[in-house]
Amino acid sequence: MGVLPEQKLAVVRNLVEAAPDRVVGDLRAALAGAGGDSGLVDVRLLVETEARDRQLRNAVFLPIAPLCIGDGRTERLTFPARALALVWKGLRDQATHEVARAAALYEEYQAEESSPEPFDVLARRAARGVREGNHPRFAAAAELVEQARPDGARYFAECLEMTPKVRTAVGRLPDWIQRVTDEDAAIARIAYKDAVAIAEDAGPRFFEMLAAHLRHPWMVLRLISAVMDKPPESYLSGSELADFGQRVLDSIDAELGVVEAFDAQGGAAAVKAAGGAVEAVTAQIAEIEGNVELSRDGVWGAHVARQKKTLARVVEARLRETDKAVRTALPTAQVRVGRVTKDTPRLDAPPSDATVQKARTLLAFAQEIRGAANYGGFAAARAKTMEAVEEFLDTYVEEALDYLRVGDAADPDAARALVRAAADLIAVVRDRQAAELVRRRLSGL
Repeated sequence: MGVLPEQKLAVVRNLVEAAPDRVVGDLRAALAGAGGDSGLVDVRLLVETEARDRQLRNAVFLPIAPLCIGDGRTERLTFPARALALVWKGLRDQATHEVARAAALYEEYQAEESSPEPFDVLARRAARGVREGNHPRFAAAAELVEQARPDGARYFAECLEMTPKVRTAVGRLPDWIQRVTDEDAAIARIAYKDAVAIAEDAGPRFFEMLAAHLRHPWMVLRLISAVMDKPPESYLSGSELADFGQRVLDSIDAELGVVEAFDAQGGAAAVKAAGGAVEAVTAQIAEIEGNVELSRDGVWGAHVARQKKTLARVVEARLRETDKAVRTALPTAQVRVGRVTKDTPRLDAPPSDATVQKARTLLAFAQEIRGAANYGGFAAARAKTMEAVEEFLDTYVEEALDYLRVGDAADPDAARALVRAAADLIAVVRDRQAAELVRRRLSGL
């Protein structure tokens, strides 16, 4: 490739600077081994410089950085990613000494020991810059966030100003999410009070900043509950923080839609999606029930009650369908034995791939949701279904093998195919070892 001309290198630099953090990280990894070709070396150095600069920037703005994604035009509070980049460039132009101090701190930063003051100085300066527009890049950032949402510039500046207050809370999040002690609750209340002191309506933005750092943003309800001492629904639903509770309810509704849309012919992908949705529903119901005092007569309490009933109804319907699907995949016929009739394997035709696939998918779904069964209210229905299916499969296999052993199978090839299909279902219901045992017994005939 040779040395890149400065003009082309400038084009590459502009492209890299405009790329999202994830893309820059991928580029850095891809170019890590680049050597020999001077052109690639130039690009690698450029990408590494940009990646290191972003790491420093994201450390300085740690509490607000996850909110700066895309174009910032979302229902939840977000800001354009480019706005944070503009603010950082403004600081590099205007506060060279302070940026150098922050860079030195970053190289040896220890979360539990180092003072983040050099970072916080820059965050406060950035907030002032956005408010005053005292640098072209700050002014451009303010204009960008204002275009993304009403009052965007004010919210952005307030979040920047809250960054020092929120930083400590962000560092404690992993522990707080596991268990909020009385001491933790006191610290969270102080941080919240400090945030609200910046602006009377800053409370929601404080929790938005924390939620952005959580794998499941709805878990921020735990912190809201700690700060507000498990508020009653009547209070929280009428407060400025009501949206956080409503989001959980809306998310549960969306996940219930996924469960209801479960395609029994969809295979592993459908099972994973529906099973994950069931788990998400039960987890979020537990979250709101555990952190808000719901009332049966309240809007939220009634909504949650309906959601629980819907989940149980939909899942139990699928469980009933599961038992039926297994019996359809492995057909039986009634025969008279003495004075009674009994179901016995019908071995005159091979199994249908479609019916076996449906039975396998439904059984996999029943297994996928076992962890959520107790809280979801369908543990008894699931246990009953799985017990019935296991008993049916055991009986079916034993009788089919007996027919093959004595030579009474109407179609031996079809009978073998049906036993193999039963083994596939046993692998889902029990395990591979149990299924393999059936296959070995079949091969011995």
